Amino acid sequence: MKRILVLCTGNSCRSQIAHGYLKYFAGSKAEVYSAGVETHGVNPKAIEIMAEDHIDISKHTSNNVDEYMNIPFDYMITVCDNAKERCPYFPTQAQKFHYNFPDPAKATGTDEEVMDAFRNVREMIKKYSADFIEQHINTHP
Repeated sequence: MKRILVLCTGNSCRSQIAHGYLKYFAGSKAEVYSAGVETHGVNPKAIEIMAEDHIDISKHTSNNVDEYMNIPFDYMITVCDNAKERCPYFPTQAQKFHYNFPDPAKATGTDEEVMDAFRNVREMIKKYSADFIEQHINTHP
């Protein structure tokens, strides 16, 4: 079974959304973990917009990357430039991937405009996650 680590700054939004979708699309073919270079708690808006798409991340926790140093990951995905630049040395043979998704937690405006920003990022991460699993898990048993 393949192991995937998704890394973000605070493990609160983007990495949590990616964790939910990667796990959903991989099913039993991969173990998915997410972490941050800091921990900010799981953002309630991320939980809400994932529930809209029938994915429950309400039990996820915000974890620091240091907690996973001894796990032999096959893939490591950074989902923001800050995490890519700040990630401490991580001893892994994992293939590394990077995609800088916008941070929905920085969205401003009305409640609906902020939620739309979360939904837009969710859709970007959903597509990326589906493509990633198709290319790296489903085609490489």
